[in-house]
Amino acid sequence: MVAKARLGIGILSYAHGHVNAYAQRIRAFDDAWLVSCWDDDEERGRRNADGFGIPYSPHLDDTLSRPDVDCVIIASETNKHTDLCLAAIDAGKAVLLQKPMALTLAECDRIIEAAERRGVWFSLAFQMRCDPQNIAMRDLVRSGAVGRVGTIRRRHCIPVLFNEQFVEGPTHWHVTAEANRGMFFDDATHALDWLYWMLEEKPVSVIAEIDNVLTEVAPDDTGLALFRYPSGLFAEVYNSSVTLAGENTTEIYGDRGVIVQNHGDAPSAAVKPPHPTGVKLYQTDKAALGWQDLGLPIPAGQGERIAAVARPFIDALRSGRPMCSASDGRVSVEMCLAAYRSAETGRRVSFPFNE
Repeated sequence: MVAKARLGIGILSYAHGHVNAYAQRIRAFDDAWLVSCWDDDEERGRRNADGFGIPYSPHLDDTLSRPDVDCVIIASETNKHTDLCLAAIDAGKAVLLQKPMALTLAECDRIIEAAERRGVWFSLAFQMRCDPQNIAMRDLVRSGAVGRVGTIRRRHCIPVLFNEQFVEGPTHWHVTAEANRGMFFDDATHALDWLYWMLEEKPVSVIAEIDNVLTEVAPDDTGLALFRYPSGLFAEVYNSSVTLAGENTTEIYGDRGVIVQNHGDAPSAAVKPPHPTGVKLYQTDKAALGWQDLGLPIPAGQGERIAAVARPFIDALRSGRPMCSASDGRVSVEMCLAAYRSAETGRRVSFPFNE
């Protein structure tokens, strides 16, 4: 638990755009402040530092050695996560890491070991865990509101591969296998973490298809993975980087009810007018009510959900409890890599998965 009146936050790389949304919110907090930043891309680092009014240094140690930096947000290219995490942990800094945790399970294990050995606070920045709609659905499932769950379907999509600036501009690293493996790895990790957080158990197997279906600008643009759980539950995760619009994002089917979420990803949150109901519930013992509107607001856009990580992040850092621990972060990487193996081999893959 951190008792300081005002927590000092450092930023390590602006490669991943989500950090800008966090930083903008933190600037308005009275119990946290942006202290310093580093980026191995000097132009990007200086530009963002100027925008947020904080000092920039091209030397990593200049940020990590500052006693007023309590925690660093690491938002580099995915293939640089491990080295930056190890450096920050070695310096005794708490870490908020952008997803995915790392490119390999071995790298995840190095981060976990280092964080546990040094005893530092460490968390992944998964916005789905902070979203009121997701929290409400999780609470409903845990309370037994829909009975025994048999099937879950979750769509988490973006349209970015239709955007030439995303593909060819400064964010080009997202679409390179060296820096990020593939777009399914880049983005499906959100939904996979959500699934683990929702069910609090690991699957026993997965069968998947991951490939390019509408573009050829990235290693892959679309994936569909079907996970099987010890109870027999089926969980389907659909992720695409070439989805222009959508509506219902989550479907949870139980033997005593059904939960449906609308507008829970970028394409569905962006298209107006939205479906009037964010999350709705049907229960057999209240069938006369039909669909029950939970009254949860629909965010103006996905950016609102991303920025909303900032407040829970600071609160979690103060409490000493991570939003998503390093061990939890490894699970979504394992699930994703197993899905890739299934797609590559055309076979069902079992858990635990070893690379």
